[in-house]
Amino acid sequence: MQIGSLDNEFNFSVKQLNNGNSNSEYDGQLPSGNFGTTAPTGMNADVVDENGGSGKESRPYDLHVMTEPYGVASMFEIFHFLCSLLVVDHIGISPRSNGMAIDEDAPLFALGLINSAIELGGASFLRHHSLLNLIQDELFRNLMLFGLSPSPLILSMVCSIALNLYHHLRMELKLQLEAFFSCVILRLAQSRYGASYQQQEAAMEALVDFCRQKTFMVEMYANLDCDITYSNVFEDLANLLSKSAFPVNSPLSSMHILALDGLIAVIQGMAERIGNGSHGLEQAPVSLEEYAPFWMVKCDNYGDPNHWVPYVRRRKYIKRRLMIGADHFNRDPKKGLEFLQGTHLLPDKLDPQSVACFFRYTAGLDKNLVGDFLGNHDEFCVQVLHEFAQTFDFQDMNLDIALRLFLETFRLPGESQKIQRVLEAFAERYYEQSSLILANKDVAFILSYSLIMLNTDLHNVQVKKKMTEDDFIRNNRRINGGEDLPREYLLELYHSICKNEIRTIPEQGAGFAEMNPSRWIDLMHKCKKTAPYIVTDSRAYLDHDMFAIMSGPTIAAISVVFDHAEQEDVYRTCIDGFLAVAKISACHHLEDVLDDLVVSLCKFTTLLNPSSIEEPVLAFGDDMKARMATVTVFTIANRYGNYIRAGWRNILDCILRLHKLGLLPARVASDAADDSELTSDPGQGKPLTNSLSASHLPSMGTPRRSSGLMGRFSQLLSLETEEPRSQPTEQQLAAHQRTLQTIQKCHIDTIFTESKFLQAESLLQLARALIWAAGRPQKGAGSPEDEDTAVFCLELLIAITLNNRDRIVLLWQGVYEHIANIVQSTVMPCALVEKAVFGLLRICQRLLPYKENLADELLKSLQLVLKLDARVADAYCEQVTQEVTRLVKANSTHIRSQMGWRTITSLLSVTARHPEASEPGFDALVFIMSEGAHMQPSNFILCIDAARQFAESRVGQSDRSIRALDLMAGSVGCLVKWVHQTKEAGEDAVKTSQDIGEMWLRLVQALRKVCLDQREEVRNHAVSSLQKCLTEVDEVYHTHTLWLQCFDMVIFTMLDDLLEIAQGHSQKDYRNMEGTLTFAVKLLPKVFLQLLPELSQLTTFCKLWLGVLSRMEKYMKVKIRGKRSEKLQNLVLELLKKTLVEMKNRGVLVQRSALGGDSLWELTWLHVKNISPSLQSEVYPSAEVDGNINATPFEPVVSEG
Repeated sequence: MQIGSLDNEFNFSVKQLNNGNSNSEYDGQLPSGNFGTTAPTGMNADVVDENGGSGKESRPYDLHVMTEPYGVASMFEIFHFLCSLLVVDHIGISPRSNGMAIDEDAPLFALGLINSAIELGGASFLRHHSLLNLIQDELFRNLMLFGLSPSPLILSMVCSIALNLYHHLRMELKLQLEAFFSCVILRLAQSRYGASYQQQEAAMEALVDFCRQKTFMVEMYANLDCDITYSNVFEDLANLLSKSAFPVNSPLSSMHILALDGLIAVIQGMAERIGNGSHGLEQAPVSLEEYAPFWMVKCDNYGDPNHWVPYVRRRKYIKRRLMIGADHFNRDPKKGLEFLQGTHLLPDKLDPQSVACFFRYTAGLDKNLVGDFLGNHDEFCVQVLHEFAQTFDFQDMNLDIALRLFLETFRLPGESQKIQRVLEAFAERYYEQSSLILANKDVAFILSYSLIMLNTDLHNVQVKKKMTEDDFIRNNRRINGGEDLPREYLLELYHSICKNEIRTIPEQGAGFAEMNPSRWIDLMHKCKKTAPYIVTDSRAYLDHDMFAIMSGPTIAAISVVFDHAEQEDVYRTCIDGFLAVAKISACHHLEDVLDDLVVSLCKFTTLLNPSSIEEPVLAFGDDMKARMATVTVFTIANRYGNYIRAGWRNILDCILRLHKLGLLPARVASDAADDSELTSDPGQGKPLTNSLSASHLPSMGTPRRSSGLMGRFSQLLSLETEEPRSQPTEQQLAAHQRTLQTIQKCHIDTIFTESKFLQAESLLQLARALIWAAGRPQKGAGSPEDEDTAVFCLELLIAITLNNRDRIVLLWQGVYEHIANIVQSTVMPCALVEKAVFGLLRICQRLLPYKENLADELLKSLQLVLKLDARVADAYCEQVTQEVTRLVKANSTHIRSQMGWRTITSLLSVTARHPEASEPGFDALVFIMSEGAHMQPSNFILCIDAARQFAESRVGQSDRSIRALDLMAGSVGCLVKWVHQTKEAGEDAVKTSQDIGEMWLRLVQALRKVCLDQREEVRNHAVSSLQKCLTEVDEVYHTHTLWLQCFDMVIFTMLDDLLEIAQGHSQKDYRNMEGTLTFAVKLLPKVFLQLLPELSQLTTFCKLWLGVLSRMEKYMKVKIRGKRSEKLQNLVLELLKKTLVEMKNRGVLVQRSALGGDSLWELTWLHVKNISPSLQSEVYPSAEVDGNINATPFEPVVSEG
């Protein structure tokens, strides 16, 4: 409808519009309804221009213009008349008389026409100020008063008009809309304000209609809740919807469902806005760094979200802090002001204006305290009082209305001096703005005081004789500069006070105020100065802040309705609400809200309830609510798992319950590994990676039954159970089928197989929840059910660990500690410790190739295996060794540190004495050491020690010990190779030579120990291997000191130990020791003579040589089985002679002095004579000895060592 061209049907005569009521005051004259202070009292020139007529002269606002059949003027007249039909006094309704019966025909007729006009005219009203003013003032004021009518029809029509006004004209009706919701909707929708059920329902329907407008709640929040001068309409409406949805001590009614619809409409509106983006306007939390007058915060551009979004968020922050400050002030005014100073809302040095604005614009202040502060005689308080009065706008107001507004903001003190100060400040401000009648401010003060006294006189029940009109006029005679005030003026004040008491004790916390004339006049004054209305679009600028306010009550309300509901459509409505809440929580990163939602939903799954139901699976299948809640829980977990934190515990509780009932898919904990990795090789022991179903125990309430999803179904069909039972009914089969379909819809396995996509914090919380659900491992035997739960949780934990190898650092500490607790607290073999040990090995196998920086940490964890109780270790030793072997073969190139190799070799060494495990353990060692394939300086000594353990082990055949000795002897080649590599690389040869020398010494020491083995073939092979290692190292440079150590710690020690064994042990223990001694004594001169050129240069050579002679002398005299060995004696003589001859030929053993100063010569022959007196003459005939006396003396050199 275009307002400029109305149809003839609107051209009613005045009498027609009055329905023939000849007694109406409108008969034959213009309607004279109460327009309020801003209603136009005449048409000025610009009104004529609105007709769109060109060349038309401006004409005065007269009867002819107003009764023209077409145009804005005619529309104005009709609209004005329709508004007049809604005047409450005209139809005999008082704002408080909800129960009074009225004639609905005329008001409904008027309301219907007004609604049609606004619906059709729409935004066209914005082009015509006279009509807009009429809507803003008279229409809206009458709608608010008429909205309290007891008639639901009238209320519904009033709300329909308000909705159309919001839709088309809300930018010009900001304060009116706030008043409408505060004084009509919020009052009528709650029973505590005396509204009938019909009124409540009509108000709730209207509110739900508003909520279905996508931007309604956002605009209420942006324009009203975020402004310190307005009430929190959004918050109040959201709370109203939440509370109204609660069926407290009553069955679910249409009112509850209606409120739920409104609540979910708001939530779904937010959810729909998520995909529209907010152009990066998600801002950090607001804070105030320094003081700025909070009542003067302005926005540069109310149409640009880049400006108004930060502006309203800042205003909301200020409003919240002011509310907190008000709470502090109410408890202690001084501390309250200090708090506001600390938050930069008041200056460090208080000034009167800032405190006055705090009092004026902060809701929730104790009005008694404010009144006492303002009435105080202190100079600062007096200044605050005057600044406080300056915040009011009394322009063109009657004195009584101004006084009412002033006294509504605090409680007038009781002391006369305080009252005088307060009224003086009021009078001064009032006179500044409304001085047409009053001569000066003293007149305003006297008249104000007089009105207070009149108010007390007329409305105090203790005053029996009431003041009359004449008394009031007489009391105020000649106060206006010596003249009387107009009688009509005083009578108007008298009757205003008489009809409507000035409340000097304002209500505090009484809920939503009623609209009265003075408040409406104040509202119309504020309309002129209010900030522009912010129009929002479909983007989620403020949804985070809004949702944080309403999320808690919303979840609670939807949950209660879901709990009480019995119809499927209500279930689905609630589920839609739950999913919308989850989506919003996830989008805005409100993890606590999502956790609360998950906790609430898990209760409805019935899976957490301790149940004694005989057939819980069938009961679940028959419970639609439980099934829908279960699907919703896991839908949220799969879609929005990134933002779940503590809620994982509740989700896992549900999963564990399903596991106990045997309803989970068998591979729910699959780590998406290749099938080849999920089974063991034949003949290598039992599989180490069983499916979950392998560890299932009989479910609770259904003992001795197979588990697994299909197993449960086949149970139901089977008649061959241990206990005879009847064939299942069709209803039972259908219920079971529904249960299976529900579990399939949940996609529970996806939570774990797709855990690699979870955000870090959520993943960590999921892992912690698994550890928590598994429980603390207990020493001794726990219940089978607890162990089954612990095994299942451990499988899931291992699965997510393997699925998140790129984030293993995040999970590793918790996983390791959990497995360590299991290992260290288990004293008997069981499924849990088996899963822990092999799970740990599997983690290492899978992650070592990808996480070289964590290799040491992973391998170090395997030391837990070494801490297993002996009984547990023995039970799993073979399988552990197989897994370690696989690990080594697959990852030997990734193990580089000494720590890592120490763990591996320790595990292999342990197996050397285990009958079943030794063979795979030795295979792993062969893989490492064979041809030096994987030998490194970091693992050389460790591998040598491990090989020695196998060489010494009596488990298995001697052949394996000999193979171990060959591995040890063959490792010398690695030393030679590393020497060449060092030279080629130009590295520090001295340091490398020292390291290699140390490795070589440890090698020959290890061989020396095996030389003492009881088994003859092993012992002899060890001596042979030792000789090889001592004589085939020409390319490896060893210092003289190292060789001296070798003689003392290896060769001499071996010879001495063998001699002791030969003399002290029986032939039964050490078979054929004579042969071993033969091998050993041959080794001594061979090594000695090979090194003679270098060793003879040492100052300690004499000592070394005497050690050689001493061992030969002992071997010459050794008794085996009580008698000397002729074979050994002959060998020693032969070796000694050969040695002496070689020393002679090399010029080492010669006589250099005939004076007795040649100790080497003398000592040599002293020992030789004890062995064989004739040997000297054989080696040195007398002629040679004399000839050598004058030979060049041999000068020994100082040892390098």
